Amino acid sequence: MSAHQNAEVILYIAIARTATLRSRGLRVLPQNPHRRRAAATPLASTSRVAPASPRYRLNARPAAPPAPHLTPARRRGGPLPQPRDGRGRARRRLCPLGPKLLRREVTRMLQLVSRPLSCIRVAGRLPSRSLMNLGELVSALNDFASLSLAESWDNVGLLVEPSPPHTVKTLFLTNDLTEEVMEEAVQKKADLILSYHPPIFTPLKRVTWKTWKERLVVRALEHRIGIYSPHTAYDAVPHGVNNWLTKGLGACNSIPLHPSTSPSYPTEGTHRVEFCADTAEHLETVLSKIKDVQEIFCLTTFPVRVEGKEQTRVSLNCSQKALLEVVALLSQNSLLHHKTEILILQKPLLPHTGMGRLCTLSKPASLSDIIKRIKSHLKLPHIRLALGTGKTLDSPVKKAALCAGSGSSVLKGTEADLYLTGEMSHHDILDAVANGISVILCEHSNTERGFLSELGDMLTIHLQNKINIIVSEKDRDPLQVA
Repeated sequence: MSAHQNAEVILYIAIARTATLRSRGLRVLPQNPHRRRAAATPLASTSRVAPASPRYRLNARPAAPPAPHLTPARRRGGPLPQPRDGRGRARRRLCPLGPKLLRREVTRMLQLVSRPLSCIRVAGRLPSRSLMNLGELVSALNDFASLSLAESWDNVGLLVEPSPPHTVKTLFLTNDLTEEVMEEAVQKKADLILSYHPPIFTPLKRVTWKTWKERLVVRALEHRIGIYSPHTAYDAVPHGVNNWLTKGLGACNSIPLHPSTSPSYPTEGTHRVEFCADTAEHLETVLSKIKDVQEIFCLTTFPVRVEGKEQTRVSLNCSQKALLEVVALLSQNSLLHHKTEILILQKPLLPHTGMGRLCTLSKPASLSDIIKRIKSHLKLPHIRLALGTGKTLDSPVKKAALCAGSGSSVLKGTEADLYLTGEMSHHDILDAVANGISVILCEHSNTERGFLSELGDMLTIHLQNKINIIVSEKDRDPLQVA
């Protein structure tokens, strides 16, 4: 911190403390080592102005005992002796400052440090953060968790966009965007709502005031509030919802149940077809027919030597549907058909990324201990439990499979001692119990909502503290115990 900033901070603290004392009806007393000091006195109890002094301090504490060298007359308010230095010379006394002069001096000192008076903020508030353009913020959010990791059925990204230009000062986090939460966002002057669950999932045919989801869109646009949803992209990333949920089990190692694949390689096609042709004339005929097939990608030809003969090798990527047509064309020529190779293209797996988690505990723990840990982590008074066949509350848990939200499709078929999720279908629970797997259900959003606080801290760092980030106080799971 520079000298100018230090000076401003000192003045800021002094002004704030003075205002606090005056709001409580207290006077600002001078600091004078030669005069008896009394405790801060209510303004209404006296008409005298506190005497001026070379130095001022804010004091609301009882006064120190009077100086022993002063006579009673001096203590009763007589003229004070001139203070002297170590050589007996009279010290130079500064001109006393009254309230008006003090204010002028404060203003002058502020001008000296070359800072505008508007930089002095009210007590308890940090200096305002800079704004972010909506496009810039959305790009940063996509970098935090790539939307390509979301499930294909999901509706993620920027769902509602106010007319540009739109700047964001406050980012509002919620798990579910209900009408109550939207009203809270309006009152807190949010510029962008990050709703974990997409409020717009099925396509809207109209935007009216009839349904609650349509009203959300209307309210957002009226108040120029954008809506962004990451949903399953946050489920997949290593620093996402499922990773946060594993912390409720205690110390453990975890891997994704369904690993995510790289979205950028290969770019197109599910299969690769390769074959060789002897004559150029025959090859041209085949290629002309192949080019008429839809969903053919990366068609290339290059010379090769096979068994001492010069030939041309053809390579192409295609979809599952196009593969059937390509094979049908090649089968019309036995020589080409017998020299054909078909490869299944698999994208490389991304480390620590994917849906669900299979957790191996560092130390096995009883089911009853696991339940206590989960309740503490999720801040829940109760959970729902289905004991696996032959299992008790004292049964040890070594492996646990979990999935935030609705985990039936993700957990099904996984070998573990315990399934942890928000909700499962009745029959999937029966299947797990029959296989000796205990099931803990915490309600859908209760396995997700607690992540928002951790998300706010991570986004503050990721966005370099450029905007204000707040978490909804109205957002809650719709189910409760009656």
